[in-house]
Amino acid sequence: MTRRWLLVAICTAWMGCKKADPAATVLPPPKVDVAEVLVRNVPLFDEFIGQTEAIANVEVRARVEGIIEKLTFKEGTEVKEGDLLFTIEKEPVEQRLRRAKGKLAELQAARAKAVTDVNRLRPLAEQRAIPRQDYENSLAAENQTSAAVDGAAADVRSAELDLGYCEVHAPISGLIGSKQVDVGALVGKGSPTLLATISPLDPIRVQITLSEVDYLRARKEATTNDARKLAVSLILPDDSIHPHRGQFVFAERTVDPTTGTLKIRVEFPNPEKIVRPGQFARIRISLPERENAILVPQRAVQEIQGQNNVWVVDSAGKVSFRRTTMGARIGSLWLVESGLKPGEHIVIEGLSKVRPDATVDPTPATISDAPLQALASQTSTPTR
Repeated sequence: MTRRWLLVAICTAWMGCKKADPAATVLPPPKVDVAEVLVRNVPLFDEFIGQTEAIANVEVRARVEGIIEKLTFKEGTEVKEGDLLFTIEKEPVEQRLRRAKGKLAELQAARAKAVTDVNRLRPLAEQRAIPRQDYENSLAAENQTSAAVDGAAADVRSAELDLGYCEVHAPISGLIGSKQVDVGALVGKGSPTLLATISPLDPIRVQITLSEVDYLRARKEATTNDARKLAVSLILPDDSIHPHRGQFVFAERTVDPTTGTLKIRVEFPNPEKIVRPGQFARIRISLPERENAILVPQRAVQEIQGQNNVWVVDSAGKVSFRRTTMGARIGSLWLVESGLKPGEHIVIEGLSKVRPDATVDPTPATISDAPLQALASQTSTPTR
């Protein structure tokens, strides 16, 4: 019995100790990094991916059949309108021209005789000294030879044109591409043979596609602000900024029903000939600066069921869950459209430790505006 009572006393004392443990193991408030929201003037812009294109791509083709005798240009260089590019053998065309001229002379002589016959037979027919049919036959012969002369003259003109086509000149000024034929090649057989392509490089165009939402937003922005004052920049593949401003020159008549997009063309001066057709590039449209905008680190924002939220800390260290509407992302920062006010503090590190209405041990921190400085250097707009 004594041993049994001893065991009961030990168990009772042990259970009493266990009940006192929770009070002894209360955890201190979690340490988190807390920073005041960043308030800055933010340059805003929209960017769209596009592809450069020449304002024209003129195909130079052979308009007469013959052998290429000479090339008088260097591939990939600038040519001027009227420059001689190709020479096609002329001898066959010259022979055809001589034959056409000979035929024309022969028919002109026949017409002259027919005219003489008409003049000679007319008074005789009027005096009824000859049958009327003889006079009418002479008139028909005159008309026939006149028509033949017109046809022969057209043949001469056609041969003269073909002789001119034996020298192929640049129809416009621009950059000429690679030759499509070599000396000795037969061209113009059956269809006009492509010889080369010329593309003007100044100005250069960029074609972009806007979604219906982007188009409506752009229209609203253009209505709110003078569209002519919106700087349009061309960002090249190496992230350099083209030194000349662009302007909108064309919008497609309809929205493509299969993709829901609208084609837009932007034109840029390109006197240095830096930009070439076929390049992928970005169009950046600078919008009015957002003054006193609120920014927070992207890592401080939690997305739950499609809603963006941040932890706000008051002066007593108590946290609350705040729903926010977010705007553009700027590097590691996120522009806050609504939900926060200047001067408020938020948790930027240690979000997993925070619970609603809990108290935290805040460690003061700051939000770097380095992404904004980088944006300012990247969004410098051309002045030309």
